[in-house]
Amino acid sequence: MRAVLPRAFRWFWAAETVSGFGTWITFLALQVIIVEHLHAGAIGLGWLGAARWLPYLLFGLVLGALIDRVRRRPVMIASDLVRAGLLCLIPLLWWSGHLSLPILLLLVAVLGTATLINDSASQAFVPRLIPSAALQSAHARIDGTNAAAETAGPALGDGDRKLLREIGAGLRWVYANRSLRDLAIWTHVWFAAQAILPTVAADYILSDIGLEAFWFGIIVAGSGLGGIIGAVAARPVGLRLGNGLTVILAHAISTVGVLVLLAAVLVHQAGSVGPNPQLTAVSVLFLGQLLHGFAIGLSNSREMAYRQSITPDAFQARTNTTMRSTNRAVIVVFSPVAGVVAAAAGAQFALTAAVCIFGLTAIGLWFSAFRTVRLGED
Repeated sequence: MRAVLPRAFRWFWAAETVSGFGTWITFLALQVIIVEHLHAGAIGLGWLGAARWLPYLLFGLVLGALIDRVRRRPVMIASDLVRAGLLCLIPLLWWSGHLSLPILLLLVAVLGTATLINDSASQAFVPRLIPSAALQSAHARIDGTNAAAETAGPALGDGDRKLLREIGAGLRWVYANRSLRDLAIWTHVWFAAQAILPTVAADYILSDIGLEAFWFGIIVAGSGLGGIIGAVAARPVGLRLGNGLTVILAHAISTVGVLVLLAAVLVHQAGSVGPNPQLTAVSVLFLGQLLHGFAIGLSNSREMAYRQSITPDAFQARTNTTMRSTNRAVIVVFSPVAGVVAAAAGAQFALTAAVCIFGLTAIGLWFSAFRTVRLGED
């Protein structure tokens, strides 16, 4: 029987939905600005990815420990207000002619810090709103309406020994539990491939394929649509296959999705596929994004529900930020590298690397203890 979620969660879900739409629109606009207006290409997109997630590398572990000490709701509200103010600056600078790549990257880094704070508090807040058995259903709802989800690293220069002990306890919790450790490590690998896609996709679609920004928006929307479908499918698929196998299946689908994206190059090079080659290329790209988005929607609520269901409340923020910070550290490193590789060897080569990494993630989890994990409802 499907869980009935409490009223407090429904309000939280509504707020996350509005925030998710703002995040998606903003990131899409930033990619178009970098390619079409700042003419920075794949290298600029790579630095965008790095700037977006750099705060997770620098501050993630510290903020996770600090947020476990304080009330989470006021932190969520304050960080959302800060993000709103920062986002207003970008169009103002653009319209006034003062927007450059360095300024944009700086604003994105500050925005990423506010987002880190908000994400740490909001994810740790969910288990307080609903019982453990309903976590997967709750996260599936969030994923379905906010079809985009989001660097551990050294926390330097902090003299609070108690804080450092709390950070260390969070790290030990994540990497001492065998199945949670396997999930964490292979998710870090998955993010290496995930770092490549936004770095390459905008330049690949707008420049290599030669489509207009309108079609780029339609294609990227395929990922959101796929995310909705995947979030809806996460419960029945998980009940049938179990939590671990569902996540593995999702990563295999991502592998196929990027292969489909690569097929759009063949359509573009052929130049005469069907009565409207451009529409055919758009359809192929849309399908590739749809499959990848479906995979994310299928796996995300399953991963979140598993790690939150086994984590004590006192460790919730630290567990979330430990895993998310390390994941974002991977993006910080791989995004600029992917941009340079794409500029030097071409987008097809970079996308092929993403296919291999997504496939490796599925294989790695298949041979891990996480494969047999099931949630209490499975």
